Amino acid sequence: MSLQETESQSGGAPEPRANPILLGHERAEATLAEAARSGRLHHAWLVTGPRGIGKATLAHRFARWLLAGRAEETTQDALFADAAPAGDGLWLDPNDPLFHRIATGGHADLMVAQREYDERAKRLRSEIVAADVRKVSGFLSLTAGEGGWRVVIVDGAEDMNRHAANALLKTLEEPPSRTVLLLVSHAPGRLLPTIHSRCRKLPLKALDQATVESLLGVYRPELAPDETAQLAALGEGSIGRALELADAGGLALYGELIALIAPLPQLDTVRLHGLAEALARARPEPGTRDPFEVAAGLLGWWLARLIRARAVGRLPPELVAGEGEVMARLAAAGNLDQWVEVWEKINRLFARASSVNLDRKQVLLNAFFALARVAS
Repeated sequence: MSLQETESQSGGAPEPRANPILLGHERAEATLAEAARSGRLHHAWLVTGPRGIGKATLAHRFARWLLAGRAEETTQDALFADAAPAGDGLWLDPNDPLFHRIATGGHADLMVAQREYDERAKRLRSEIVAADVRKVSGFLSLTAGEGGWRVVIVDGAEDMNRHAANALLKTLEEPPSRTVLLLVSHAPGRLLPTIHSRCRKLPLKALDQATVESLLGVYRPELAPDETAQLAALGEGSIGRALELADAGGLALYGELIALIAPLPQLDTVRLHGLAEALARARPEPGTRDPFEVAAGLLGWWLARLIRARAVGRLPPELVAGEGEVMARLAAAGNLDQWVEVWEKINRLFARASSVNLDRKQVLLNAFFALARVAS
């Protein structure tokens, strides 16, 4: 089955547990496979890297491969096994019954610890709590259901509160035999040093633009080539971010933001109020990002690009026609410290809008007022 055929059936990027595709992390796959086949597989791995690059997909991919007994296969066994696509060291055929069981959460020897749904608040909890990790201890106290390995995936490990992290430490200190824990984290600095010290590190890098474009072609084949290229650039090495932007109208939002930035220090107040009003009232579709948060992220991202350009004296590639000229003019209008200060101020504004329910329209207006002052 080809890459395109596999995904065209799903209609989009599947959850990590059901995703048969992983591109750009062949070295990490080889590291895990070699460690497992050596007979000296470390009991805990800390899989790190930016958001949305495939860390959880890699963890589930390794879990499938390990639970399918591939680590114990001899060279002779491998000759008669279903051929994997070239370069897919941990590949398991999506038609394999074990693949389906893991995709549907039906394998007795795999457990995933993550933020759980709060029935009272009607939303995901903001953290992984101790009760979630105690379930891991209970799971590992049982005999392996199928007589082989047991795998625990913590996704994402940085979401554990201190009580949860301390509860996990007990398991990391005295792991049962034939057990592997895969801690997935985009912010490993938030983890306890004692957790770091008990894990083998497996850092993943951001994907290159060609890989993100290739994945967008699979997950969102309806996009035009220029849209795919723009989204890949905005994604900055993260297919997850690129897909979120695609689904939230990120390209149109980015274009609108650049149109408002272009005349600074002059403000098109009618256009600005219109965008601010629309974003303040927007209600995201289920499973998609809030357009206000997308706009906030894009504005902060553009400012960070301007700051880098001002610091190194080199403009980044244009995503919108005329963007480079605008960035060059604004970079020269203020000094580096001023742009860093306004970037920090705007980030704080947007963070407060999310945490304490500030008036979203006013927050966006204030952000552009701050930009106009530096640009004047």
